[in-house]
This record gives sequence, structure tokens and C-alpha cells, in this order.
Amino acid sequence: MDENQIEFKLEKDFIELDNLLKAMDFAASGAEAKKIIQAGLVKVNGVAENRVRRKLRRNDNIDVKEKSVRLI
Repeated sequence: MDENQIEFKLEKDFIELDNLLKAMDFAASGAEAKKIIQAGLVKVNGVAENRVRRKLRRNDNIDVKEKSVRLI
């Protein structure tokens, strides 16, 4: 795993995309997370995602701010 790859352990079945961005400190607030997502700066499993409340589950890969997050 390289320095741009991060693993995030889910405590429940899923986490919503905006909440993941806040939990990973990619966004300081929900409003900032929404702006990042709606600007097209986030990819989920290689596809640009604009749904703020997208439910993410184990094995999903999220690319944002030159970092890659894998949910475990």
C-alpha cells in the first residue's frame, strides 16, 4: 500500500459519502463536503460521484484530493 492509499474501518454496514469526507478530514464541515462532492472532485470505484449521501460499503474505493480510501 502506498502513502496515498488509506484504509478506513467501517463500524456499521455503511457510511454516507459526506460523513466519510468529514471523518477523514478532507472536509471541515458538511457544507464543505457537499461543495467538494458537487464539484466533481470525488470518485467512488473509479466513477465521478455527485450524490452527497451516497452510501459507501466495505471494499468501496474513494478517490479525493489525490488520496485513495479503501473501506474495510
